[in-house]
Amino acid sequence: MACDFQTVRKLGLQLEGVVESTTYGAPALKFGRKLLACMTTHRSAEPGTLAVRVGFVERDELIAEAPAIYYVKPHYLNYPVVLVRLARVSEEALGDLLRMGWRFVKRH
Repeated sequence: MACDFQTVRKLGLQLEGVVESTTYGAPALKFGRKLLACMTTHRSAEPGTLAVRVGFVERDELIAEAPAIYYVKPHYLNYPVVLVRLARVSEEALGDLLRMGWRFVKRH
């Protein structure tokens, strides 16, 4: 089943300290004042893409394991985020990814 930001919101708000917000006018989730995830606004990202903060090593592993779901574009290379095609990710995988991002944001 395809996910959307409603799914992101439902899963993300279950994590301690996560609140709904916006970033560059796009729906986002934050941990305190730190960005956890947001819908992309840069033109290089595909429509329906979520950016989730993760470490660079984790991003590379995700992309290597499932390039149809996870990707990165040059604009995002220097940022610790992975891009996620919401139409292709399962709710279970999205939940795992948001928990990974939450742990990353808590540490940084």
